[in-house]
Amino acid sequence: GIAHDFNNILGIAMGNLDILTRRLKEDPDSLHHAEAAIAGIERGAALTRRLLGFARGAPQKSQAIVVNDFLTNLDNLIKTSLTPSIAVTMKLGDHLWNAEVDPGDLENAIINLCVNARDAMPDGGKLIIETANKVIDEHYVLQSPGSKTGEYVMISISDNGCGMSKDVRERAFDPFFTTKSEEKGSGLGLSTVYGFTRRSGGHVKIYSELGVGTSVRIYLPRSKTKPGKVETPPEEFQDIPGGDETILLVDDEEGLIEVTGKSLRSL
Repeated sequence: GIAHDFNNILGIAMGNLDILTRRLKEDPDSLHHAEAAIAGIERGAALTRRLLGFARGAPQKSQAIVVNDFLTNLDNLIKTSLTPSIAVTMKLGDHLWNAEVDPGDLENAIINLCVNARDAMPDGGKLIIETANKVIDEHYVLQSPGSKTGEYVMISISDNGCGMSKDVRERAFDPFFTTKSEEKGSGLGLSTVYGFTRRSGGHVKIYSELGVGTSVRIYLPRSKTKPGKVETPPEEFQDIPGGDETILLVDDEEGLIEVTGKSLRSL
């Protein structure tokens, strides 16, 4: 509920700034300040999405995916999230099972882990992404509370950065816990990954040593259904059709009504 109210506040601010940017095209200095404010609002919106993702009790768009293909398609996004001094290597297992997961949540988890690895290697280093089929047995469950026996697809993201102490490792999944400075982290990255894997019926485990590096392993339930085809949206854009229709605009936030009405009228 708090996240929903906060989104309304961000929506009012974003809508008004969007109108301002269209009016300030002839005033570069003022436009710069408005765009900087929008960037701040977008960070707030991203934080709210993480809170909502952490709070959700179940995946919303769970489906069977080909994990190796999914990671290969993320390669460019992963590299742009890192620094040029970090070498990325993918070691994708052969005959990998399909996984049952929300693709958007998985992408968010992978990028979060890569960004964490980047921050642990400020002077550069190596990031290794691995996949493999894993069968969790009762012996593993006894050593890893919260896990369940079964067949899983494992995704491992490892770095040779600064690593974590035992105390930090034990609190790493706590919401808002972070060792980063205030402007660099919200403390929701790893807790989001934890929440996502739990919602998906999976398991996540951290292996880390100070001065050696960190490896985070995500275990996602195996799916025995065939992945569906990914629909590619059309690339052609059409002009907005004009007309004399009436649009009914309804919301319980007067500020959103006002700014949305202005935006609609301008179109």
